[in-house]
Amino acid sequence: MSDLIDSDGFRSNVGIVLMHREQVFLGRRTGGRGWQFPQGGVRAGEAPEQALYRELDEEIGLRESQVELIGHTGGWLRYRLPSRYIRRNQHPVCIGQKQRWFLLRLKSAEAQFDFGRTAEPEFDQWRWAPYWEPVREVIYFKRPVYARALEELSSLAFPQGPPALPPWWDKVTARGGHRVVSAPAH
Repeated sequence: MSDLIDSDGFRSNVGIVLMHREQVFLGRRTGGRGWQFPQGGVRAGEAPEQALYRELDEEIGLRESQVELIGHTGGWLRYRLPSRYIRRNQHPVCIGQKQRWFLLRLKSAEAQFDFGRTAEPEFDQWRWAPYWEPVREVIYFKRPVYARALEELSSLAFPQGPPALPPWWDKVTARGGHRVVSAPAH
């Protein structure tokens, strides 16, 4: 099956915010290429929630029974890839991603992560991080979408009120040129 790329050039994708207590899962991309949330493409004929559980298994080795689905973003959040990351020889050309973000809570602290479910593992290390920290850790062009997703999901993650934004928030989220917009339903 192939990934879905819409008529605007955005690849359909799911993002996974996995929580344990007050913290979120961060995976280090294989080879030390930065830290990020699990995420992956939605395949043709697959609903976003199906892609969520497939990616959860493929990237970190967790099954649906090991997590509780708390909620998801109301719509698709988009980001554009910097031009050096666009593969112009691919058809259709993918200029960015539109993501539906899901908030999950780990049911048991004893869950074991397994990065060897695919021939090319996404992650080689992991850690629990404070809720807002991934915005600072992810590659620069994904920061606005991470900020938007975490802001939108924060009331579900913390019904009593989210943690205060860190002192670095405004500086890190104010980078120009990488605006995040809600995507129309396709």
